[in-house]
Amino acid sequence: MSINQGEILLPIARSSIANALGQVHTAAEDALWLQENGACFVTLTQEGQLRGCIGTLEAHRALLEDVKANAKAAAFQDPRFSPLTSAEFSYTEIEVSLLSPMQALSFSSEQEALAQLQPEVDGVVFEFGRYRSTFLPQVWEQLPATTDFMAHLKHKAGLRPDFWAEEVKLYRYTVSKWKERDLKAQIA
Repeated sequence: MSINQGEILLPIARSSIANALGQVHTAAEDALWLQENGACFVTLTQEGQLRGCIGTLEAHRALLEDVKANAKAAAFQDPRFSPLTSAEFSYTEIEVSLLSPMQALSFSSEQEALAQLQPEVDGVVFEFGRYRSTFLPQVWEQLPATTDFMAHLKHKAGLRPDFWAEEVKLYRYTVSKWKERDLKAQIA
């Protein structure tokens, strides 16, 4: 992955949100790799605080469409936040995380599962029946201990932090990520 992808993906995400807010904003959308299936998350922050984050775990549509849809969803449909306003948009930072394919983990206990996780590298999907949650690798910054990371992941899925069952499934993935702030710093 090259930084050039971020230079294309971030403006597409910003343009998608701007256009939904009625602002005229364009971005180059003609790179051929944008037509390949891809999965991404779009994260919005304001002064370092989460303002919205929505994404796709598995590639099922063109990356261009995935970025646009997830940008709008992060801005207007994240149930944890009210819809983004035009006034907020100017100081909202965007991050795009492009996901690798999922890899299922094999384990016979929670301890064995935790031992396989790579802090700051792995994004993790937790599944148990109808309960499902994920954390991007960036979440390790707030939860560096694997036990805390897993406890919060289970809580996010709607289960007790100490929950465990034989039927639990875990998947890991990595991301290539780009933040608007980092691109601005490179240009300056």
